[in-house]
Amino acid sequence: SGFAPPTQHVLEKSEVAPSNLTMKLKGAYELLLSFLRPVTCRRKDEQTLIPCHVGEDLNKTECLENKCCPSETSHELKCYTPFQDNMQLIFRLLVLVAGGFLILGCLPFCCCACLQR
Repeated sequence: SGFAPPTQHVLEKSEVAPSNLTMKLKGAYELLLSFLRPVTCRRKDEQTLIPCHVGEDLNKTECLENKCCPSETSHELKCYTPFQDNMQLIFRLLVLVAGGFLILGCLPFCCCACLQR
């Protein structure tokens, strides 16, 4: 009486597997998105502050947990959205492209070494 029928165990396992896969895909997507869209809290003079989408009256910890930037000055917004970091994006893409060319450059030597054996 304390045991469930075998079909119920199969249904529970099949329900857990797709949600776990969805969580892994969502995590990989967020990681790729954060790599290709780097942001910074460093503000340049000409940039205007935009309130964070979760609210501007948050303390520093809540602001950082929501991926927003806390403001140190009292006359500006307390929590604002980060700015796109184009220099960091250029650096990441250059490293990615250079690594790809390095792999493609070494590939013929590796193939020749394997074929000579």
